[in-house]
Amino acid sequence: MTGAPLPLAAQPFVAFASLLRANAFAVAPEQTTAFLSAITLLGPRHLDHIRRAGHATFAPPPERHDEFNALFDAHFLGAVEIGREIGEPDPEDFTVQEDNRGGFEPPSSDDINDAGQAATGAEALSVRRFVEIDETDTLRRFRRAAAERLPLRRGYRRVAAKHGRGLDLRRAMKEAIRNDGEIFRLPQLARKQRRRNILLLIDVSGSMKTRTEPHLRFAHALVRAAERIEVFTIGTRLTRVTNALKLKNREQALATASDVVSDWDGGTRIGDALQAFLAVPRFAGYARGAVVLILSDGLERGDPKAMTDAVRRLAARAWHLSWITPLAADPAYRPETAALKSILPMLDALADGSSTQRLCEHVLALSRQRAA
Repeated sequence: MTGAPLPLAAQPFVAFASLLRANAFAVAPEQTTAFLSAITLLGPRHLDHIRRAGHATFAPPPERHDEFNALFDAHFLGAVEIGREIGEPDPEDFTVQEDNRGGFEPPSSDDINDAGQAATGAEALSVRRFVEIDETDTLRRFRRAAAERLPLRRGYRRVAAKHGRGLDLRRAMKEAIRNDGEIFRLPQLARKQRRRNILLLIDVSGSMKTRTEPHLRFAHALVRAAERIEVFTIGTRLTRVTNALKLKNREQALATASDVVSDWDGGTRIGDALQAFLAVPRFAGYARGAVVLILSDGLERGDPKAMTDAVRRLAARAWHLSWITPLAADPAYRPETAALKSILPMLDALADGSSTQRLCEHVLALSRQRAA
């Protein structure tokens, strides 16, 4: 004896319940029935109505809301691929999709660093939604102060100055002609001051999930304040998000960045991502003489040798290299992973990144630093 066939209109919603079960969500048959009843009752006019009905009837745990939303988008919008493991691409076949979905995939690593227990190297592609948080005043003050307090370097052009190491002979001759051959003072030249380049690398892996959104908001403020800056996200892929963050409106910039990056809250392969960054000469050139800021907890699950080698090469190019981690909020913090221990001698600073205010204070204090 067989029951009546399932109506075509109900099949996508029943299939979504099956997708949730396949991804370890506890979904009872009664919840599926309640989901269908809620959709019938709402007569939804927008996809968000269906999403809310799913939250109300399937009741996913709060810590899995992002995963639930990613599955919802994958099923009803076809927006992402969920839980797809990447293979080992040929390094010569790497392609860079700047400010586009996907990104620059670093090579996968078979070696595991057992010290990073909270991280994983598996790639899980998803989307990310940003909500408004109350850090506007902190970022506004940071942008106002950054105009004068970001690190400077001596440029190649020379300009008139009261004190300098060169004489401005052209101005001296003009004054002599104006004063009937008399020279009352010797005009001097000094090299013009310019802001240093800034390279910002943001870890968007699952272990940095709680800090990803504040870091992107900080990156937008820094892009608006700096003259020359490049911003990349690292996780299981390397993605350039500079153009997205150049948009004046912050919420629009974050929404664009959320579409560009596809490995939100995924695995952790910092070493491979940094190696991929250095493999592109144009990217590696961004770090030369620049302030390099890496926002990551350093919980590398790949081979620590890849991360150590990449950081060593970055340190050799950079004027200043800071590793900013939320774990350093505790003054007694000492790195425990093999990868972080190995790179400590190469860092100029291991800074506290537990809050946006601490992050802003560290960046504004870099103008007092000397070259490594």
